[in-house]
Order: sequence, then structure tokens, then C-alpha cells
Amino acid sequence: MFFRITQRDLLLAMRRRSDVLTTLFFFVIVVSLFPLGVGPEMSMLRTMAPGVVWVAALLASMLSLGRMFSSDHVDGTLEQMLLSPQSLSLLVLGKALAHWLVTGVPLVLMAPVLGIQYDLSADSLLVLTASLLLGTPVLSLIGAIGAALTLGLRGGGVLVSLLVLPLYIPILIFGAGAVEASAAGLGAAAHLSLLGAFLLAAVVLAPWTTAVSLRISME
Repeated sequence: MFFRITQRDLLLAMRRRSDVLTTLFFFVIVVSLFPLGVGPEMSMLRTMAPGVVWVAALLASMLSLGRMFSSDHVDGTLEQMLLSPQSLSLLVLGKALAHWLVTGVPLVLMAPVLGIQYDLSADSLLVLTASLLLGTPVLSLIGAIGAALTLGLRGGGVLVSLLVLPLYIPILIFGAGAVEASAAGLGAAAHLSLLGAFLLAAVVLAPWTTAVSLRISME
């Protein structure tokens, strides 16, 4: 059932390619505009690159959070999920995985290409990719909690941003800090280890919390 839910959400996402492309284009445009606005000073660009890329990835991930459960809520699929004998936490984990595959993976793949604009070294680009690979799934898992809590509310898109943004800040700090530490020669192992710990905690706790939030929202 976990794989079927993931496959179903991926299929639905491919039928709404405009939503997927909107997230990717937003990420590309935000990251690409900063070098044009700041100027050709390479030392400044290298310094600001980790923060810019991570903030753009965080905002791009938030764009699609409101759609994670809304369509299932409208057509009644979510009610059937709540009534099914399958574990709701497992179904939520499948939906979060599909959300990451659609929104997070393209960002991870595009980040090294966009990082070239900031004159990042090969090691820094590798660390940037690794930090996004560990951090973006956490963004999807935490975002699922906010999407579940604001399900069916008017203005839910704004509310979900306010709910999840404070929880995103540690991921932003350690994700950007990993690249900065690598560029300074201090090594990024500690920051990447913390991101891995956040990912494990989110995989364990976020699906259960989201399932409880969905039951409360549906009541």
C-alpha cells in the first residue's frame, strides 16, 4: 500500500506538470537573480551562495505543501484512507515520499548547476548537494504536518507557511552551515550528521503526527 500510494501521487503529479514546473522555475529564478543583483564580486557570491540556495529551496518546497492533501480531501479519497485498515502513518509517509520526489529531487539535481554561478568549488558543490539530499526530505515531512493541520481552512496556504517556517529554520541553518564549513576548510561532517539525525527523527515522528493531525482536521 505504501508503494501504491507513492505511485498514485507521482502519477497525479505528472498529470499536473505545471505545478511541478512552477516549483522548479521558482527555485531557478530566485537563485539566478541574486548574482545579477549583487554584481560580479566573486568573494561575496561565494559567501552568500549557501544561504541563497537553501532559502530558495525552502520557499520552493513550501509552494506545493497546500496541495499535498487538498485534492484527496475534495474528492473523498482522504476519508477512505482514514477508514481503511492500513496504517494511516504509512500512507502519509508514502505521500510525503511522493512530494519529495516531485519537488525535492529536482531541486537537488539543479543545485550544483546553479551553484556554478556563485563560483563554488567542486567540494562545496558536492557538500551542497549532500546537504540538500538530506534536508529536503525533512522539509516535506515537516510540511506534511502543517498541511494536515490547515486542511480545509480558508487561507490555509498562509497558515501552513506560518506553522512550518519556524521548524524549517534549524534545517536551513545546518544545511547552509555545511557548505560554509566546507569552504572554510573545517569539514562538513558535523553539519551533515545533524541533518541526518533530523531526517531520522522526522521519518519516525512526522508520519504519526501528520496522521493525528489529519484525523483532527477531518473531525
